[in-house]
Order: sequence, then C-alpha cells, then structure tokens
Amino acid sequence: MHFGILLGLAYNQFVHELHEHLEGLGFTRLKPAFGYAFKVLAAESMTTSALAARLQVTPQGAAKTVEEMVAAGYVERVADPGDARVKLLVLTDRARDLLAAGHEFHRDFESGLAAELGAEPVAALREVLTAVVERSDSPDGLARTLRQL
Repeated sequence: MHFGILLGLAYNQFVHELHEHLEGLGFTRLKPAFGYAFKVLAAESMTTSALAARLQVTPQGAAKTVEEMVAAGYVERVADPGDARVKLLVLTDRARDLLAAGHEFHRDFESGLAAELGAEPVAALREVLTAVVERSDSPDGLARTLRQL
C-alpha cells in the first residue's frame, strides 16, 4: 500500500475510533467541521464572521456550522460586553467537557498503541509524523485544514 494512502487510512481510523468513543460518552450530533471551530473558540470568543476568517471558510459556511453547534448544545451566542448588538460565540460547558474527553482519548490512543506495539515503535512513528508535518512552510496552516476532531 502506498505510504500516503496508509497515512490517510490511519487518520480515518483514528477519527472513527474517536467519534465512537465520544458518542459512547453521550457527545452526539458531532460534525467533522466542529473540531477546528472548537479549538479556535476554546482560545477566545469571537463573532461568526471572525470565526469564518479564522477557519478560512465562507461566512455562509461558518454560519451553518455555528447553527449546528448551537443546536447541538456546544456553542452559545452571548452579547459582547463592549457592544450588546454584537454576538460572540462561546463554548458551553458541554463542549469543554467534550474537548477534555477528546484530549484524554488522544493520550489513551497513543499509550494503547505503545502497550500493543512497544514504546519505541510508537516514538519512532511520532518522530516520522512530526518530520512530515515540519516539511510545511506553515504547520499552523496545515492544522487549519484539519477540521475533524
């Protein structure tokens, strides 16, 4: 199997297991686009148009994602303290719990691989993946294209 295909399949499997784990904890109605939006909103509250700019998507696309996140109970709109006409997007406690569960899954996934395959192969895999990512002129730009959890 080609290396790039193997990378993609491994990523898809990871995301599949992550979503199954989160759904088992009661975090439902997840969409692929939520992941990066959660990451951005965890760092700071912002308007839908600011979120669109950060995600590098159209304002309409961001608005649709925001509506889905609000409907699922992961985001709420609150008045900006400086201007009540402006609505800021804020993660709910439910979304913060989801992020914590996701981070825990990431740790458990890697430690589970180490238990199964050994610490050295997993450390080597991490080193290889890091080297591939660092080939980019803009690793942060690569992260923006990852919209899954």
